[in-house]
Amino acid sequence: MQPKIEAEVAFLIDRDVEVEAPTVADMIRAVGYAMPALEVVDSRISNWDIGIVDTVADNASSGLFVLGGPIRKLDGLDLRSLQMLMRRRDEVVSKGSGSACLGNPLNATAWLAGELVRRKKPLRAGDIVLSGALGPMVTVNRGDSFEVTIAGLGTVSAQFAAA
Repeated sequence: MQPKIEAEVAFLIDRDVEVEAPTVADMIRAVGYAMPALEVVDSRISNWDIGIVDTVADNASSGLFVLGGPIRKLDGLDLRSLQMLMRRRDEVVSKGSGSACLGNPLNATAWLAGELVRRKKPLRAGDIVLSGALGPMVTVNRGDSFEVTIAGLGTVSAQFAAA
């Protein structure tokens, strides 16, 4: 296993999304809360030497996720302008913004919602959706400790075992 970590915005879905081509407005109505998140991605393929077919076969390199806080309603939250800073211990290892996620994290979420409807597995109230990376992912080493601040949204952290 070769874990990496990336900062994202997570959404708690409050209403089912059953529209085949949902808009950002549809997603605003469907989302109950937003919160900072970390996704731990992993690859079973040596040295991450993967293409799109390998990525699909590797379950999209999905591993785990961590949710932070506080949880926030979308009212008054400018997701495109969010600024993310990830630290490993005291070193800044990744920076990014909400606009790095398809222009707005809700754009990525709307795409996913539509794709799931077309596959007959729509987003349901209670689902948690990670929108996509706000900045570059970072390799995780044993014993690492990460903290992410997303200005205007909150913080999330993760620690990895030394052995």
